[in-house]
Amino acid sequence: MKTGFIGLGAMGLHMARNLHRRGLLAAVWNRSPDKSRNLSEETGCMVAGDPAGLASLCEAIVICISRDEAVLEIVDAIAPHLDPGSVVIDCSTTAAATARAAAAELGAQVSFLDCPVSGGTEGARDARLAIMAGGDAAAFRRALPVLEAMGRHIIHMGDVGTGQATKASNQIMVAGINQAVTEALAFAAAEGLDMDKLISVLDNGAAGNWFLRNRGPTMIRGDYPLGFKVVLHEKDLGICRNMAACHDVTLPVVEMTLVHYRRLAEAGHGDEDISSLFRLKSKLFETSAG
Repeated sequence: MKTGFIGLGAMGLHMARNLHRRGLLAAVWNRSPDKSRNLSEETGCMVAGDPAGLASLCEAIVICISRDEAVLEIVDAIAPHLDPGSVVIDCSTTAAATARAAAAELGAQVSFLDCPVSGGTEGARDARLAIMAGGDAAAFRRALPVLEAMGRHIIHMGDVGTGQATKASNQIMVAGINQAVTEALAFAAAEGLDMDKLISVLDNGAAGNWFLRNRGPTMIRGDYPLGFKVVLHEKDLGICRNMAACHDVTLPVVEMTLVHYRRLAEAGHGDEDISSLFRLKSKLFETSAG
């Protein structure tokens, strides 16, 4: 399946490279043309002049961009240029309603799959992403070779929108894990514990988790290697807030984390990894000591 890729950001660039390794990547487009040209020089793929040009070259289009409005703009631009039977695979994180609107815009002749991903830049680089897909089951089966080039654990969740609802659930859980791990490590540091030993023993017990294992050793040294930006998780949690509001519910973990991310962004840390929440948790104990 000749595949085009739109959105060569921190995640998308790795995902496009993995499509190339499987012999699937035909063409790319990115708002910043330098990224497209660089990838073309690296892989030999074509650079489309615009999204419409990309659509005319490919049977499948993968989108990986950061805003709901931008996804709908892209879908609007490519819709008239896609052949019947084409598949649009949106790996962005959006509201479920945005996914349904995109599917409606494409109509019955073109399939739309909302396929948000989880696993950070490491997962994108190593083709180990978890991919949660919503859309027609037959279209999902057709798109599997593309999805398998980018991810390791791929689940069809149901109709269009269920992929994004699953990702929203993921983002709420990530917020809670971030809160718990950073707070616990800040507490342990204030208690004077050997932090490397602490992480080792906790990760092998009931509290063990990916975030502790992969981000704990760096955050305790004041290092925050980028896996997922604060501002992007803040954006996603805004989506979660709006989706919860449709049920007349306010989610405490979401609201608390949004406050903390706003403080990090105001202090100039919005483009750091979300593990930089450890900065705020550590300050709690500095204030107490003062």
